[in-house]
Amino acid sequence: MIGGGEGAFIGAVHRIAAQIDNQYELVCGAFSSDAEKSRRSGQALGISNDRVYASYQELFERENLLPPAERVEVISIVTPNHLHFQPAKLALENGYHVILDKPMTFSLEEAIELKQIAGKSGRSFCLTHTYTGYPMIKEARHFIRSGQLGTIKKIYVEYPQGWLSTFEEGKDNKQAAWRTDPQKSGIAGAMGDIGTHAFNLAEYVSNLQVSKLCADINTVVEGRRLDDDGTVLLKFSNGASGMLLATQVAAGEENNLRIRVYGENGGIEWQQSDANTLQVKWLNKPAEVWRTGSAYLSSYAQHNTRTPAGHPEGYLEAFANLYRNFALTVKAGLEGRVPEEEWLDFPGAEEGVRGMAFIEHVIRSGQSAEKWTDFNI
Repeated sequence: MIGGGEGAFIGAVHRIAAQIDNQYELVCGAFSSDAEKSRRSGQALGISNDRVYASYQELFERENLLPPAERVEVISIVTPNHLHFQPAKLALENGYHVILDKPMTFSLEEAIELKQIAGKSGRSFCLTHTYTGYPMIKEARHFIRSGQLGTIKKIYVEYPQGWLSTFEEGKDNKQAAWRTDPQKSGIAGAMGDIGTHAFNLAEYVSNLQVSKLCADINTVVEGRRLDDDGTVLLKFSNGASGMLLATQVAAGEENNLRIRVYGENGGIEWQQSDANTLQVKWLNKPAEVWRTGSAYLSSYAQHNTRTPAGHPEGYLEAFANLYRNFALTVKAGLEGRVPEEEWLDFPGAEEGVRGMAFIEHVIRSGQSAEKWTDFNI
């Protein structure tokens, strides 16, 4: 693991996700750019002292000297955005598989280069868009792909948070500080942090791609240097229209990501606050409530379900599904087997590039008088 040391939030989430299915062992890391903090973090995690490194550069140098049977196989990168590209590049070029926290990189230019490197490396690459791991999101995607809703006409996705309703970056809040710092987060705040999740979910569930967008981007809290609120009108590749809302100043809201997709025959609705439920709404018959763990669900949902019906499948399990599917895919490759289709269903470099393109197009549109922007990469 690179990053994720003491005081970090997402590193612990990645470690829990990796351990749920016993597919991984954490054997080494550069857990902080502060060498002493990295050492303390590794010690707390029970890592051998000789495999706790002061920098990611040292990690690759020393791991490469080990015999192949002892050397690390997968690198999990959980640093702030500006420290994604270089360690991911080095990992792929040195022959390691990569799991990278989103967004993919600091800029679209870096993302395009990293995708090219990943393609040439022959190694597997996973981008942790967590919400694609939920069983009922898998079901929604499969259901729409099966054509039962007919042609998709309308897509709504919203991601409201309230934790940045005040100037938290001025209160020694580490998570707020780097997410609102253009030098670490990039050109976008809320749109980069959570808007990319909403964008990815809209494309993933609908099986469509955004072709054009029109953005209204706001910085609500005085003194903040990046956007904390925005609404985006969307046009999709099949002509469908949609709307994306991402805000971190909706006081009282927690983390209720929600998506609705409507076709000519009906629609589906899912929200994270009731993640075990998928609502299916029909044009000419009563609505249905589909539940995680039920026998009538597809193999995609069943493969990513861990508990019997009625037991909540949550954020950590969704994260773990990405880690498990990645591990199964890598192991199949090592053994010369073709991975099952359900295993391959995790975000990769293509989704990473599109996420970075979304950020740059949204900010450009938000700053433009013309507004409507063609989605080109």
